[in-house]
Amino acid sequence: MIKILSAQYNSDYRICLEFSDGTTGMYDLKSLLFSYETTLTVPLRDMTLFRNFFLQSGALCWKNGLELDPLAIYRDLEQAGTLYQIKKAA
Repeated sequence: MIKILSAQYNSDYRICLEFSDGTTGMYDLKSLLFSYETTLTVPLRDMTLFRNFFLQSGALCWKNGLELDPLAIYRDLEQAGTLYQIKKAA
């Protein structure tokens, strides 16, 4: 089961994610937040609220109740070709 191990804000609506299989990717949520007019997405257009994400049970979450499935994010990054193996120090 894929889980998100760490999440770090990068810029704009992008978050750098590290997954439990040793991969990493930059996830851009701008299209998600601006394509849907819902009570979960609209408030997160405010950068202050957006940047207050956290991880819970390996999922990317916000206090307003939005929770994104780590496997769905992983597959999105994989399909986009933007999922990379983390290089280990020798």
